[in-house]
Amino acid sequence: MIEHMVALLMFVGPDIKEHRIQESMSVCLKHRREATRVPAPNVQYKCIKSKAELEKNIDGSYSIKSLILE
Repeated sequence: MIEHMVALLMFVGPDIKEHRIQESMSVCLKHRREATRVPAPNVQYKCIKSKAELEKNIDGSYSIKSLILE
């Protein structure tokens, strides 16, 4: 299923290593601020609004299968 969503992305170098669906942009920015408090070399966090292909997990939650960047 393809949906519009807000995601928090963790980049290590040029690669996306982790992505999390967030409720809203303000929640995403809050989590980004908290994550950047612990300094890590070569790690960046970004919040984006984008389309994504989602898949339903066994517990009923959704996870990002792929991002659709336009």
